[in-house]
Amino acid sequence: MEQAEGSRSFQAHPSVDAGPSGTSSPDVTPLHNTIPSTPENPFGDDRAPLASPSGSIPNPFQSPAVSRPQTISRPASSFDGSSGLGRSVETRGQRYFHSRRIQKGEVEKPWLDKKDPKEKWVTILPVIGILIGLGISGFLVWDGINSVVQHNYCLVLDDNFATFNTDVWTKEVQVGGYGNGHFDQTTGDDENVYVENGHLIIKATLQDAELINKDTVLNLTADGTCTSTALSDCVAATNTTVGNATIVPPAKSGRINTKKGATIKYGRVEVTAKLPQGDWLWPAIWMMPVEDTYGAWPASGEIDIVESRGNDYTYAQGGNDIVSSALHWGPDPANDAWWRTNVKRPALHTTYSAGFNTFGIEWSQKYLFTYVNSRLLQVLYTNFDEPLWARGEFPESNANGTRLEDPWTRTGHYNAPFDQHFYLILNVAVGGINGWFEDSRSGKPWIDGSPNAKKDFWNARDSWLPTWTQPAMEVSSVKMWQQCDGNEEL
Repeated sequence: MEQAEGSRSFQAHPSVDAGPSGTSSPDVTPLHNTIPSTPENPFGDDRAPLASPSGSIPNPFQSPAVSRPQTISRPASSFDGSSGLGRSVETRGQRYFHSRRIQKGEVEKPWLDKKDPKEKWVTILPVIGILIGLGISGFLVWDGINSVVQHNYCLVLDDNFATFNTDVWTKEVQVGGYGNGHFDQTTGDDENVYVENGHLIIKATLQDAELINKDTVLNLTADGTCTSTALSDCVAATNTTVGNATIVPPAKSGRINTKKGATIKYGRVEVTAKLPQGDWLWPAIWMMPVEDTYGAWPASGEIDIVESRGNDYTYAQGGNDIVSSALHWGPDPANDAWWRTNVKRPALHTTYSAGFNTFGIEWSQKYLFTYVNSRLLQVLYTNFDEPLWARGEFPESNANGTRLEDPWTRTGHYNAPFDQHFYLILNVAVGGINGWFEDSRSGKPWIDGSPNAKKDFWNARDSWLPTWTQPAMEVSSVKMWQQCDGNEEL
């Protein structure tokens, strides 16, 4: 077959059968474009032609225009066939480009979906539940506030320490350790208890070394300064001839009380104070009964509003980052039920020696609780809803076989012995042999049961004295209120 000048022969693919007229079958699609200088469509889809017949800017997705006069070896029938690139391409060329990734009908239209009418309850029900919960919570708060007994209080003492008021406060002067074997002598001079810049200072100091290194007798009855009637509380000695185990108290400190000037039977007390810092210091704010109505301690009770230790936070039993409150009550010292009414409270990211805190107590016929800074921040709470004798579950007899008797049952008061007048005590003790500082823990330099306890403490002063960076309890105010509902004597 002759070819026109400038044309090229077209060789059919071996798999394409030619028809009788020498043209390819309409069902056969050429594999690719063979027209010279006309780029092949790389997409293989129905794109628009590359050039328009009018010569305008070519469409990049359009197949190349074919000049009809040009003679090529492509079968004529392919121009009109559905499998060719001719008329069918030109017809489909004006369609917009679209992605094959999303097929027709695959696009979701959630806004057209019909919503289930029950769906709204998924939101409504939780909202209703929250509102009901808030309502119940509000009612419980309201009911709790209204159920608290509101007492009337009459001011008994409001001391901001412009001076040291001797009509209210008494300095206790003793050397006997107050039943706990303290290592301090409480003095009556201004070295250990004084007022400075409107604050009461109760400060621990070191004993005079000369009184320990030489034979010495401290006899407080000689000058009439001793505030106790017991000889052991008024006389102490250093004896260097017997192994130097017996010494006078190795430290000095202060202890004061309101026994002669301010007492209450039910009411409130608030003491605003900064506690001391220093190893083996023992600050306390507490109350004792004016009279031993039910017998010797602890039968007549003791109220510890706050006690702490001057050691730092590393101390095993809790240092100046911990305070505790307790009630002491029982038929005798061996059966003190304080552990049933004892609670500790840690400071939050600080210590009680770092700044001032208000330590308080609220006390009535029905309850007694202590708190720090706010009545809402309670430490110890005790309800007097049953006789304390029943709560104590005391044995029938003590260790020597003596039968134990209930000293409070005759009153008919569930809160006995805490139904009497009490006075306030402020003090800073040093050491002791009653277990407040536990043996063999955190470097404790003495053993409680040793006759050399005071001497061992004194000999270790190079280790603990440097820690006394703030050896005083500093008090800015003391307030006492008497409950005056009119039924306090019942």
